[in-house]
Amino acid sequence: MFLYYSSADPMGIYGTMEVVRAGYPDHTAFDKQAKHFDPKSDPDDPTWYMVDVRLIQKFPQPVSRDALRADEATAGMLVLARGSRLSIQPVTADEWRAVHRLAGASAR
Repeated sequence: MFLYYSSADPMGIYGTMEVVRAGYPDHTAFDKQAKHFDPKSDPDDPTWYMVDVRLIQKFPQPVSRDALRADEATAGMLVLARGSRLSIQPVTADEWRAVHRLAGASAR
C-alpha cells in the first residue's frame, strides 16, 4: 500500500507500507483527552478501528498530486477524485509501477 500524506506540502505519495496487524478498536475514540475522541463511539460496539503498519520503502522524492495528474498512467487514480476518501483505495498494477517510476524508486 502507498503511504499518502494529506497534510504534507506537497500532498502526495511518500512511500510504501504494509499492514502488520489487522484492524482493532481505536482506543483514542473512547479517551476524552484524545484528539480523536468520539462521544458516540461505544467500546462494546466501536465505530472506529485502526491497523498497525510498517514502512517498506521511503521514496527518494514524493509523488505530488500534480505529478499524478500530469502522468497518463496515474491521472485516473481514485486518490485524485473529488470528494474521495483517502483511507483505502484500490490501485492497479500499472498505477503501482507508474508511481514508483515517478518517485524514482524500484517497485517492490
